[in-house]
Amino acid sequence: MLSKGVFAVFFVITLLYGSLLIEVEGIGVNWGSQARHPLPPATVVRLLRENGIQKVKLFEADSAILKALSRTGIQVMVGIPNDLLAPIAGSVAAAERWVSQNVSAHVSSNGVDIRYVAVGNEPFLKAFNGTFESITLPALQNIQSAIIKAGLATQVKVTVPLNADVYQSASNLPSDGDFRPEIRDLMLNIVKFLSDNQAPFTINIYPFISLYNDPNFPVEFAFFDGTGAPINDNGRIYDNVLDANYDTLVWSLQKNGFGNLTIIVGEVGWPTDGDKNANMLYARRYNQGFMNRQKANKGTPMRPGAMDAYLFSLIDEDAKSIQPGNFERHWGIFYIDGHPKYQLSLGTGNGLIPAKDVHYLAKKWCILAPTANLQDPQLGPSVSYACDHADCTSLGYGSSCGSLNLAQNVSYAFNSYYQVSNQLDSACKFPGLSIITNRDPSVGSCKFKIMIKSDDSSEASTIMPLTRPRAVLLLFLMCLYIVL
Repeated sequence: MLSKGVFAVFFVITLLYGSLLIEVEGIGVNWGSQARHPLPPATVVRLLRENGIQKVKLFEADSAILKALSRTGIQVMVGIPNDLLAPIAGSVAAAERWVSQNVSAHVSSNGVDIRYVAVGNEPFLKAFNGTFESITLPALQNIQSAIIKAGLATQVKVTVPLNADVYQSASNLPSDGDFRPEIRDLMLNIVKFLSDNQAPFTINIYPFISLYNDPNFPVEFAFFDGTGAPINDNGRIYDNVLDANYDTLVWSLQKNGFGNLTIIVGEVGWPTDGDKNANMLYARRYNQGFMNRQKANKGTPMRPGAMDAYLFSLIDEDAKSIQPGNFERHWGIFYIDGHPKYQLSLGTGNGLIPAKDVHYLAKKWCILAPTANLQDPQLGPSVSYACDHADCTSLGYGSSCGSLNLAQNVSYAFNSYYQVSNQLDSACKFPGLSIITNRDPSVGSCKFKIMIKSDDSSEASTIMPLTRPRAVLLLFLMCLYIVL
C-alpha cells in the first residue's frame, strides 16, 4: 500500500502526464503523399510518434500508409478524393466496397484507429464551378450507410472538409455570418445530416490565402500577437482572422439551428516558400502562435477552449499542383527529407525531431556548364522542360531563390530535374548546356538540394527526350527581363 507522500507524488505525476496527453492530442497533422520521392511510410510514422503527434489526416486511403499506422494508437481521418465522389454517390454497392477495402479491413485486421472518413476535399470551392454540388451529399449518405452496415458507426464518423468560402459575412462581422446564398440549401442539408449522425463539421481556414489574394489585407491581423487592429462585434473582440473566420462559421450554424455542432479545423498552417509572404519567419510565427493558443486552451469568443485542429501540413509535397500558387508545394513543417524547417514546439519538447535513417543520393549536382552560351536558342526550352518535370517553385519573385542571376536560375532548374530523375547521367545532358559537378552550387539561403533515396531510386526513370520543343516558362522570361 502506498504511503501518503508516495501517493501524492504519484498523483502529481499522473496529473502532469495527463495534461501532456491532452496537450498533444489537441493537434493533428495533414499527411499528404504528392511527392516524387516520398519518405517510407514507416519512417513518417516514426516521425509522428517521436514528435508526439497523435492524430493524422490522410487525403486518400493509401494502403501502405494505413498499414504503417497499424497498432500505433494514432487516430486517423482517411479521405475520399473528389474524383471518387461520382461513383460512390451513384452506387451504395460502390460505397460498401470502398468502406470494406479502406476502413473495415484496416480496423479489423491491422488495428488502425480510423475515427473519420472525409468525403471529398473542399468540393464546393468556387473554382470547381459546381462540379461536385449534386453528388457530395449522396456520396456522404452512401458512405454513412456503408459504415453502419459494417458495424462501425459508433467508432467512425463521416465528414466533409470544406473551404471557408462556403460561408460569408456581408459586414465582415462574424455575427452576420451565413452560408453562401447559392449553396445555402445544400449546406443546410449537409449540416442536418452531420448533426443527425453525431458527425463533425470540418472546415479549412487559411489566413495566408487571405493575404495572398488581397494585397491590402492587414498583415498583422493574420497572426496571433494581438498587434492587428481589432474587430468589435457587439462586444466580442477579434484580434486575428482565424478567430473571426471560425466564429463566422459558428454564427452560420447557430442562426440555422445547429449551434452545438462539433467543428474540426481540418487544415490550418502557413507555407514557407513560393511567395513573398510565404517564408520561414511568417510560418514559424503563425504556427507557433497557433500552438501556443492550443497549449493555453484558448479558443474563440464564441467557442472557448482549444480547437480540434490539424496542421497543414506535415511534409512538403513537391508534386502538388501549383495552379493555386507556387506556395502549394511548401506547406510542410518538415522538408521532403523529414528535416524540420524551423523550431516549432508542439507541446512535447523544445522543438521538432527530424526523421531518422533517411538516406540521400550522392553529393553531386547538375548545373549550367561554364562554357554554355546564355544566348543558345535551346536554353529556354531546356529550362522549361526541366521545371515542367521537377520543382522550380523556389525561383519565383520573393521566394527563397528569387534573387539568383540568370545562370544560377538555369543551374537550379537543371539540378532540380537531375535530382528528381535520381541523378541519372541522361538527366544532365542538356545539349551543350549542362555539366555534373561535385561542388555545392547553393547560393546563400538558396539551397540546391540533393534528393533522398526512395524505393525506386536505383531504377531508371522514364526520361523524355530533352530536345523536344516546349513553351518557354514565364519564369525564364522573367529572368531574362531582370538581366536585360
